[in-house]
Amino acid sequence: MQQCETILCLSVYIITFITGFPSNILAFYTFSSKVWRKPVPIDILLLNLTISDLLFLLVLPFKMQEAVDGMHWNMPYFLCPLSGFIFYMTIYNSVFFLTAVSVERYLGVAFPIQHSLRRRPVYAVVASLFLWMLSMLHLSIVYIVPYYNPAGTGPPPRNVCYEEFTDAQLRILLPVRLELCIVLFCIPLLICTFCYVNFIRILSRLPNIGRRRKLRAIGLALGTLLVFALCFGPYNVSHVVGYFSKSSPAWRDKALLLSTFNACLDPLIFYLSSAAVRSTLASMAQGVWHRIKTGSSVIFCWRLPKDGHEGTKNSFPLPGEINAL
Repeated sequence: MQQCETILCLSVYIITFITGFPSNILAFYTFSSKVWRKPVPIDILLLNLTISDLLFLLVLPFKMQEAVDGMHWNMPYFLCPLSGFIFYMTIYNSVFFLTAVSVERYLGVAFPIQHSLRRRPVYAVVASLFLWMLSMLHLSIVYIVPYYNPAGTGPPPRNVCYEEFTDAQLRILLPVRLELCIVLFCIPLLICTFCYVNFIRILSRLPNIGRRRKLRAIGLALGTLLVFALCFGPYNVSHVVGYFSKSSPAWRDKALLLSTFNACLDPLIFYLSSAAVRSTLASMAQGVWHRIKTGSSVIFCWRLPKDGHEGTKNSFPLPGEINAL
């Protein structure tokens, strides 16, 4: 059985949850408000990415409890395949929607007139539904394999979750993992790389784009590719290694921890890609600063009359002091 050090895993899960949940709630509020007022394809895609990240974060406490129990599953067993299905499905959902955002941005700069004329929110809705269904169908293997037992040798072990597979289960699981790596990671990575490389190339040639905006766009492109490489790369490489070694590599759990960080890195992409998120965050910061200033003024005004009263009181001689003058 793969062993994930309790302190390491729990630290990564807690940091991801604490930083990712509030930032994704903020992004959800911003994008849902924008889509409700005026739906735009890229906001619809980013809203779906936010929903996917929130689902991921909601099942993260199950992984925390599993880490606390030493990678043993002491909760009701039906929660194991269900939480695992949502956990892995939302990881590949992030891959899909980050790729979709890259395509949307590339088309916007490569074919600005044609894209603006054919840009319809309904296309983004249909694409989002298709991507959700694609990831759910592919990752259904996570829900099925724990119950798969063709030899009828007894029920699967219930004290571990998604571990200790039989040879029959591995014969199905390992080829599917390889297919996940190729179809759900390598192809989107190639598409995303092509779109952002050309996005940067075209944008750098446009004279009417300000330097600050160009730098932000380059940061968005490089940040997205960095998320692909660091968060999703090692985990998908473990699929390839496992396929050829006929077993899950021992470092697979640690590679999965890098994928976990994606939920708290996506909000950085939201900040770079959406002016609405930047505006909402700035408004919140101004509101907090205004409250701090207002609170300081109230404290100052509360102290001032008191100090002034004491000063007035001390400026006159006390009754016993009159005779001493």
